[in-house]
Amino acid sequence: MGIFVFFQMKEVHDERGNQTIISEFLLLGLPIQPEMKAPFCALFLAMYLATVLGNMLIILLIHVDSHLHTPMYLFLSNLSFSDMCFSSVTIPKLLVNMQSKKPVIPYPGCLAQMYFFLFFGDLESLLLVAMAYDRYVAICHPLHYTVIMSPKLCSFLLVLSWVLTAFHALLHTLLMSRLSFCANNIIPHFFCDMSALLKLACSDTQTNELVIFVMGGLLLVVPFLIIITSYARILFSILRVPSVRGIRKAFSTCGSHLTVVSLFYGTIIGLYLCPSANNSTIKETVMSVMYTVVTPMLNPFIYSLRNKDMKGAFKKLLQGRKLSFSLGL
Repeated sequence: MGIFVFFQMKEVHDERGNQTIISEFLLLGLPIQPEMKAPFCALFLAMYLATVLGNMLIILLIHVDSHLHTPMYLFLSNLSFSDMCFSSVTIPKLLVNMQSKKPVIPYPGCLAQMYFFLFFGDLESLLLVAMAYDRYVAICHPLHYTVIMSPKLCSFLLVLSWVLTAFHALLHTLLMSRLSFCANNIIPHFFCDMSALLKLACSDTQTNELVIFVMGGLLLVVPFLIIITSYARILFSILRVPSVRGIRKAFSTCGSHLTVVSLFYGTIIGLYLCPSANNSTIKETVMSVMYTVVTPMLNPFIYSLRNKDMKGAFKKLLQGRKLSFSLGL
């Protein structure tokens, strides 16, 4: 595959016997030729910078524009922060390893990367649910919107999302830390993927697999079904009293969100919930790049280009800067 493999294993002898324990892992990275590493590194660096700057811009616009201090944009600012952190968990390490002759990650660093990967990935899933519920209330119950989507409820949804994801990520990390890795330390991926780590374990992984099945259903399948149900009810509400204005309003408020949901859940469901027998490592890596690199980068553009409020806030910000420059401030 054209990948320079550097294999390094440190030996730690356990008091109960002579057993070699892995202290670091080798990340094989992306299946690209050595001569293509520099162009791909520049591409991923550009995409990462676009992700960080784009999401920071959304957070800034929501913070400075009082018209955007609504539940929908409160959830959006948290989603942008989650996207920014989600990419930061894997991409910087990928860029470093692409330029390194020793693409290794220490065992504690691997567990930490897995924890934050699960944390921000799950957080995005639950935030998308909160945003779907917000759009459902706004369109199906517009007269009661301010009463239902009260500051207290919004705060509760945000706190619940952060707490549940922290617990879920910590649970998997603790279960992973109890496993033994004593033979192979080569991870055929560009980050410490949980499924890849389980394949390397030389101890019983049945508990881990059971928790993945149960918790994965609760934090991935259930949120996806809630989102689908919310938008199905929105569609039925619009079709019940069809009007051009109502359809335009629905598409303007829900179009960008549905696009993000499709990108996020489409790749994850295709990768984890609908695996095929001939799934190759290359296919899994490409699909992982889609939801770890591409989707977080596209989200700011989707929300800014398809949202009139965001474009209006951006114009105000630019006009404010022009005014300050003209006054010599």
